[in-house]
Amino acid sequence: VEAQTALRLGMVRDVLERDGGVEAPRVAAGARLAAAGLRTTVRGTTGADGRFAFRRRRSNDPIEIDPCLVAHPLVEELIAEGRFGDAEEVTIRVGSRTGDRMVVVSPRVSRVRVPDDVKVIGSDQLRKGRRAWIHEEVAGRTWRVSAESFFQASPEGADALVNEVQSMVDRWAPNHTRLVDLCCGVGLFAGSILSEEPGQTVVGVERNASAVADARHNLVDEPVRIVKVAMGRWRPSPADVVVADPARSGLAHEGAAAVSESWALLCVLVSCDPASLGRDARLLGEVGYRHRGTTVLDLFGHTGQVEAVSAFVLDDAGA
Repeated sequence: VEAQTALRLGMVRDVLERDGGVEAPRVAAGARLAAAGLRTTVRGTTGADGRFAFRRRRSNDPIEIDPCLVAHPLVEELIAEGRFGDAEEVTIRVGSRTGDRMVVVSPRVSRVRVPDDVKVIGSDQLRKGRRAWIHEEVAGRTWRVSAESFFQASPEGADALVNEVQSMVDRWAPNHTRLVDLCCGVGLFAGSILSEEPGQTVVGVERNASAVADARHNLVDEPVRIVKVAMGRWRPSPADVVVADPARSGLAHEGAAAVSESWALLCVLVSCDPASLGRDARLLGEVGYRHRGTTVLDLFGHTGQVEAVSAFVLDDAGA
């Protein structure tokens, strides 16, 4: 585990210097979660007798694994004992703090055998408009997460991200009143990042229809406005802080432009890929944002995934 942490820190430092153009970047280790038994979502296919199987890297060949080192016990039970017929795709998702469990199979539900408490839905049913979801508890709140919505791989990981983002906001923009949650998903940061000032207003921007529906449900009692629009087509709202949690491809030019046009004093960027972090750091630098520090979180033990939270401050805002 120590070696994994050191490797992740080195990767992030390297891309910030080489690709991001950041001189002597400040990179530190953050929260370290248990390396095993936390993953609440796994995706794969089927192997012999309809058992769950992962795919070999860069291949469609199924690989059955029993047990799975990183899977939460509620997931592991379905990996070991579930039968999923001849499904081409299988997604197992659980709420580890609520006990909810769901299986999504593609192209359709056929000969699936799982315990009675598990919701089962086919991708064909989702395409026809049927909804299915689980609930999870993070940051003192219960979140609805639908079958087609993104959520962090464990509630412990989500808690760690919320805490790190809040820490950076408290340090660099403690008196903010206007926050934008860019690529807000089900509303995690929009509903969790608090200001020291009264009257905070929050806008969440998200293109995925399923996640938008979840966000509006999750934050129905909060002063949060959810806008369904692609990042590149959003007309930026004036903001003090932008929290951005884009997909693996990163903010790219359109996201960096959106941050710049909001005139936010602080951008907190959540990155799940070191290469995209390096590119985004350079793009944000080109529109006037200076890298102030990155925290690397060990959320995916025994994998090559890297999660990093970075603070970028508008140059005009000073140090």
